[in-house]
Amino acid sequence: MAFPISIPGPRTVLGWAAQALSLPGRVLGLLSAAEEAVRRANELVGRTDTVVTSAEAAVEHARRVTVAAEEVIEATRPMVRFAAEMSAHEVEAAIRLVDELPRLAEHLTDDIMPILATLDRVGPDIHELLDVAKDVRQAILGIPGFDFLRRRGEDKEEKAEKED
Repeated sequence: MAFPISIPGPRTVLGWAAQALSLPGRVLGLLSAAEEAVRRANELVGRTDTVVTSAEAAVEHARRVTVAAEEVIEATRPMVRFAAEMSAHEVEAAIRLVDELPRLAEHLTDDIMPILATLDRVGPDIHELLDVAKDVRQAILGIPGFDFLRRRGEDKEEKAEKED
C-alpha cells in the first residue's frame, strides 16, 4: 500500500516560511517579556527586603518597649497594692499632704533644722533645770504645813472634776 504524498502549494509554503520567519520575532518578544518580568521581580525583592528590614527594626523596638514596660510594671507593683488598700479618705489625705510638702520642707529647713543643730547644747541646760526643779521641790516640801495645803488643793481638784 502506497502512501500518497502531497506537495504543498505555494501559498502553504509561503505560510510556513512566514511562520518560520516570525518565530524569532516571537521568541525575542517572549525574551523581552521575560526580562521585564525578572526586572520587576528584582524590584519587588528589593522592596520586600526594605519592608522586612523595617519590620525587624519595629519588632526589636517593640521588644525593648515591652521589656521596659515590664520593668515599670514590676517596679510599681508594690505601689499598686498599696494604693488598692487605701480608702478614698486616705487618698484625699495623702493628696493634701503632698500639697503641703513644699511648705513643710521650708519650715523644716528654716525652723526645725537650726533647733536640731543646737540640741547638743540643750542637754546640759535641761539637766541644770532639772537640778533646780529638784531643789525648789525640796524647799517647798520643807515649808511647814505644805502637806496640808497640798491635800486641800487635791480635794478641790477632785470636786471640780466631779462637777464637770
